[in-house]
Amino acid sequence: MSSPDEDEVPAIQTGPKGVINDWRKFKSEDQDTPPSKKELLRQMSNPQSDDIPDRLNRKMSVQEYEMIAEEDEKCLRKYRQQCMKEMHERLSFGPKFDSVVELDSAEAFLEVIEKAHRLTLVIVHIYEDRVKGCEALNSCLDCLATEYPSIKFCRIQAAATGAGERFSDNVLPTILVYKAGELLGNFLSMTQHLSEEFFATDIEAFLSEYGLLPEKEFAACPDEEEAGVEVE
Repeated sequence: MSSPDEDEVPAIQTGPKGVINDWRKFKSEDQDTPPSKKELLRQMSNPQSDDIPDRLNRKMSVQEYEMIAEEDEKCLRKYRQQCMKEMHERLSFGPKFDSVVELDSAEAFLEVIEKAHRLTLVIVHIYEDRVKGCEALNSCLDCLATEYPSIKFCRIQAAATGAGERFSDNVLPTILVYKAGELLGNFLSMTQHLSEEFFATDIEAFLSEYGLLPEKEFAACPDEEEAGVEVE
C-alpha cells in the first residue's frame, strides 16, 4: 500500500458529469484570467454558492454576459488544448527521434527496417550529392524530423545500398517508406512530383496526401489563439 506522502495520480474524469467538473475546475484555475473576472466566473459557475437566489433574481448586464462569453471561449480553447495534449501523451507509444540517421551500408539499411519498432514509421531517402534535388530534400527531411519525432527519418547514398544499379541517377532522389518491415511507399524521382523549388512543407503535403504521416506532435503545433485559428 502506498504511503499518504506519495504523489497520487489524478483520476481521469469520464462521462458528462466528470467532464463538466473538470471544465469548472479548469476555469477556476486558469492563471491568465484577471482576478475580477475570475471571481465573476467562479460565482457564475459554482453550483454550491450561497447567493444563488440573489443571482437568479437579478438580470445579467450586457457587459457581464459578453465578459462571460469571451472568457468561456478562451478558456474552452485552452481546455481543449490541454485535453488533446493529455490524450496524446497517453496514446504515444514507441521510440522517439529528433534527427535524420545517416546509413553507411546495405547492412545498416536492412537493419533499420527489420529492427524498427512495429509502430515506428521509417522514411528512407536514397540520394547522391551530384543529383539535383537531393541536397534540398535532405534539408527538408532535417526539418520534418524535428516536427515528427515518432518517425525515424534516414538517408543513404545509392552507392552504399548495395543496389546501385537499381538506384541510378535518373530515379533519384528516391523516398522509401516502411512500417513493421513492409514497404508502404516507393517514390522514385521525387523532384518530378514537386516544383523546381520545394520546401519541407511541400514534402509534408506530398506524404500526407498518401496518408503516410501521423498527426503532428502536440508540442510542435502553434498556439491556436496566437495563430488566430478558430476552434469549432
